[in-house]
Amino acid sequence: MSTITPVPVPATQPREFLEYLYRTAVQRALPLHNTAACLPMPPRGRTLVLGAGKAGGAMAQAVEALWPQDAPLEGLVVTRYRHIPPRPPGLLQRIEVVEAAHPVPDAAGMAAAQRMLTLTQGLTRDDLVLCLISGGGSALLTLPCEGLTLTDKQAINKALLNSGANISEMNCVRKHLSRIKGGRLAQACAPARVVTLAISDVPGDDPAVIASGPTVADTTSCADALSILKRYNIDLPEGVTDLLVNGDLETPKPGDGALADAQVHLIATPQQSLEAAAQAARAAGLAAYILSDEMEGESREVGKVHAALARAVAHKGQPFQRPCVILSGGETTVTVRPQTAGAPRGRGGRAGEFCLGLAQALQGQPDVYALAADTDGIDGVEDNAGAWVEPSTLARALAAGMKIDAYLDRNDAYSYFERLGDLVITGPTFTNVNDFRAVLVL
Repeated sequence: MSTITPVPVPATQPREFLEYLYRTAVQRALPLHNTAACLPMPPRGRTLVLGAGKAGGAMAQAVEALWPQDAPLEGLVVTRYRHIPPRPPGLLQRIEVVEAAHPVPDAAGMAAAQRMLTLTQGLTRDDLVLCLISGGGSALLTLPCEGLTLTDKQAINKALLNSGANISEMNCVRKHLSRIKGGRLAQACAPARVVTLAISDVPGDDPAVIASGPTVADTTSCADALSILKRYNIDLPEGVTDLLVNGDLETPKPGDGALADAQVHLIATPQQSLEAAAQAARAAGLAAYILSDEMEGESREVGKVHAALARAVAHKGQPFQRPCVILSGGETTVTVRPQTAGAPRGRGGRAGEFCLGLAQALQGQPDVYALAADTDGIDGVEDNAGAWVEPSTLARALAAGMKIDAYLDRNDAYSYFERLGDLVITGPTFTNVNDFRAVLVL
């Protein structure tokens, strides 16, 4: 996705206008625009850069571009495959950026995590560790706890992703089954000073949840992790369960001396991106309303709520007057339904499933258009960022022999919107402030 400043588009071109708002939101979250104000001064000793996340490559580039050329700089950052931005001349020569799998971890991510822990050895009080953390880091920075293999970790991750658990629940489990997350990376860096620059992709912007908080003290417990695993019927190897029961896998807590001086700066948040989109809409002459940057719940149900609101605006002028744009963010979830024998495998992510629920509930409502997309440019594991919905969506689908209920039953948003030509495809954006949703009521 290009980082060129988005060109304003009038709302009389609904698709182009909604894409303009999306690109405006993404641009607000790009690391190069947000890093300088939070960079610390170079230390007396070494500066070691460590990081993980979908924005990792772009964050590393920003640090290299802004760091004094005569000051030492070295490090290792891991990002998702194909998420390293085109390299400007001279950049990424001092910070190594490697790639690994997301959302299910792989051996490359595990090797990167082990290397990072090795790099922390021998640090002193004169040294600085600059940690670059963004969404996706939980899977990319994987180092299983004692008794857990990578294969075990992959199975647990898949089960969590399909369970309907929210991001805080998933990351609580991930922290306690890791040797690097949940504050353990910062603990390994002691006695060096640790400064974290983070891009938030979680509701509430809690640094302890972003990428499972590798540099942040953890307030959750082994008992919490066990409760979540039980709630979603996710099994562990027996020995690992015993370690949780006994508290042997407990994470560093607030007050831990090794984390006492650690600092965290949020350089980009979902709310900032929603505000940028709202400002762009208002500049185009439309009223804009931000519902929340913390929306959670089943994607299809959140879509139905947005549809009800849009229909109320269209029919009654309540609670907003038309024309307007309704914006929201957060991180919804998709509970994957059991696959029916012989049925095609469902494909798609949160944004697509939101659009299915929205379209189903709108029932072709005139003058209502919508875009939902993930701000990292990838909805789930497919090649699209999200999808469009417009008044003709259901009618065009029915004319093609496609019943929306069947696609919802098998979580198959990608196939539905692909056949309609209504996928939003941007490629990786090199940042990540999670879900972006815009509903236009003309």
